Amino acid sequence: MGDPKKQRKKYSTPSHPWQKNRIDEERRLIEQYGFKNKKEIWKMSSSLTKYKQQAKRLIPLPTPQADIEKRQLLKKLFLLGLLPEASKIENVLDLTLDDLLERRLQTRVHRQSLAKSVKQARQFITHNHVMVGGKVVASPSYLVRKSEEQLIKFVPSSSLIDTEHPERKLQEKKSK
Repeated sequence: MGDPKKQRKKYSTPSHPWQKNRIDEERRLIEQYGFKNKKEIWKMSSSLTKYKQQAKRLIPLPTPQADIEKRQLLKKLFLLGLLPEASKIENVLDLTLDDLLERRLQTRVHRQSLAKSVKQARQFITHNHVMVGGKVVASPSYLVRKSEEQLIKFVPSSSLIDTEHPERKLQEKKSK
């Protein structure tokens, strides 16, 4: 059984280590979303797989308990901003990894122009410069809910709150 306090891995690794298509896709994701390593991609992919497996399990079940679980899953995915409110359980199967990665705090900070790049967004988050809804969040992989999206800002005591801070200024392109 093992020690109950022991942390277990919450992801599954690829079945084969050398698949060119998978490696190229992981490289694209690392570049686009600023991951530290591939383990972060595998974690997000595993959580998406869990949602899809749960939907596959619930679709054919006609029981009242299955209806409750369907509503709970759809509500969770709606609150995360992954699905529209009037979606059906079959729409869960259409979700992609990119949909899930767009909801990460690191990506949201970059998309809201609080950081010049996703790598810089990651640094701001890990150095406790970003808060969501009044709480400092130090995890770049935090999934931002739809309701929290407008609440992402810098910590008031951070020097980055000033728009004239050198790290926040966007460099103007020089015209020749």
